[in-house]
Amino acid sequence: MAPKYVFRPMSTGDLPLIRQWLETPAVARWWGHADEQYALVSGDLDHPDMDQFIVVFGEQPFGYIQCYLLSTWNQCFGPQPSATRGIDQFIGEPDMIGRGHGSGFIRQFVDALLGQGIPRVVTDPDPDNICAVRAYARAGFHSERLVDTPDGPALLMVRDT
Repeated sequence: MAPKYVFRPMSTGDLPLIRQWLETPAVARWWGHADEQYALVSGDLDHPDMDQFIVVFGEQPFGYIQCYLLSTWNQCFGPQPSATRGIDQFIGEPDMIGRGHGSGFIRQFVDALLGQGIPRVVTDPDPDNICAVRAYARAGFHSERLVDTPDGPALLMVRDT
């Protein structure tokens, strides 16, 4: 069976679309101020420890996922296996929200990482973001504990090989 989602490496040509998505109410609610987030996302485009992708379903780009070497960011998660990766994502197209795409593309993306030998993938949604917590759980993550991050409290969720 062919993959359901395509993860196209993000390029500078995608930045206008990323800005548009960051300005949608659903994304801004959980990611924060669009200008600040745009500066962070665009600033990490060439960082060697950050991989960024546009998520495509059929012919339609609809989401963003970033995957980073955990040891470079988020040391507040405590000791983790070497080569652990962290992910963050959002769905930028409002008509794609609430249709199972979040858990679907997260599962497919993480399955591929684990299949490449990555020992663990972690994420840290806001504990009040029930939709994200459920999507990660449906994608095979389990809740580990609350952690304090520079952005406030977060729920550390983990998926192992």
